[in-house]
Amino acid sequence: MSYAMIVVCVASLFLATSGFAQACVECHEEVTPNIVSDWQLSKHGQNEIGCSVCHGDEHTSHKDVQKVEIPTPQSCAACHKEQVQQFTAGKHAFGWVAMNAMPTAHWQPMAMMEGMKGCGGCHKIGLKTEEEITELRRDGAGFGIASCDACHTRHLFSVTEARQPQACQTCHMGFDHPQWEMYSTSKHGVRYLLKQNGTLPKTAAAPTCQTCHMQDGNHAVRTAWGFLAVRLPMPEDDQWAADRAAILQALGVLDPEGNPTARLEVVKAADVARLTEDDWQAERKKMMTACNQCHSSNFAKGELAKGDQMIREADHLMAEAIRLVAGLYKDGIIKKPESYAYPFPDLLAFNDAPTSIEQRLFVMFLKHRMRTFQGTFHANPDYAWWYGFSEMKEDLTEIRTMAAELRAVRAAKKK
Repeated sequence: MSYAMIVVCVASLFLATSGFAQACVECHEEVTPNIVSDWQLSKHGQNEIGCSVCHGDEHTSHKDVQKVEIPTPQSCAACHKEQVQQFTAGKHAFGWVAMNAMPTAHWQPMAMMEGMKGCGGCHKIGLKTEEEITELRRDGAGFGIASCDACHTRHLFSVTEARQPQACQTCHMGFDHPQWEMYSTSKHGVRYLLKQNGTLPKTAAAPTCQTCHMQDGNHAVRTAWGFLAVRLPMPEDDQWAADRAAILQALGVLDPEGNPTARLEVVKAADVARLTEDDWQAERKKMMTACNQCHSSNFAKGELAKGDQMIREADHLMAEAIRLVAGLYKDGIIKKPESYAYPFPDLLAFNDAPTSIEQRLFVMFLKHRMRTFQGTFHANPDYAWWYGFSEMKEDLTEIRTMAAELRAVRAAKKK
């Protein structure tokens, strides 16, 4: 949006809401004073963007609090159209649908999912249908539907805050995606944190999360390999193609014959993988642009290629583990859950996998494989090796041992 358009927008909103906003402030300075102080510090407050622009004008006292409107990205689009369009086309917008697409999501306590205390605490950033918004408003006053405030915290909505790497820390940490831990202890992250505390000058080169993943402020936030580091088309390397096929079958997006399943459509809808060569190359080109700000093209290209090869090596270990568990199903040594559509372990069952060996497989995939390739791309060798690939080797050893023991027990019973 141009500066002139913003001025027009602000002026019209000011004329419509300034008096109403003053009434809100007078009350809320007593009821929720920190909300008021944050709004007053914000660009909204400084430009007299009143409360009713986002919250409507139906709520006027403590007797009608239920009439308060909770803003959605569409609310923000009135003035921030370009940013909302970018967000809508990006992976964060699919966070909610991706969470609910997990096959055992409906088994989880509501307080953990829709209650925003488990997966929903971060995945709430995703866009929601009108039906979902209505349900959330009914069950929890509508909190967790705004999306934009996940990064631009209410009611300050600071662009400066959202540009700091710490803005990403709340969600991008922990079990399956410890990007904050990787970034903040990498050379990239350390240099930026030293800039923040004044040890290095403000002009020193040091990338933030946003430098690489939100170039020019683009709110789409997409990556070449996507969240799970699987993609189409298959690689020319026969071994890697076979290994990736095993992983895709365990993800439920390929059937035993290697044909696409209905779940592949869910993957497409959630934008968690690049499914064409052109799409992958476009995202890789963007990353090269980011790297070239500090590094030569040859260095950047080589480092990114090393990340690709780490995925190849991790996939080889992962595929063997998947085949071991699938073999146990095939030979009737452990029972394949009826909810699994195909004769493969379902990696998306997560911690609901029914046996210890399947649980170990889930941890190998979602914790250690993720750390292997994420640690590589985030320039953190400790995560790539000790917390990633080394742990995958240990997982595979344990899965081999467990499979052999299960087969031995079955053989002894037959005797």
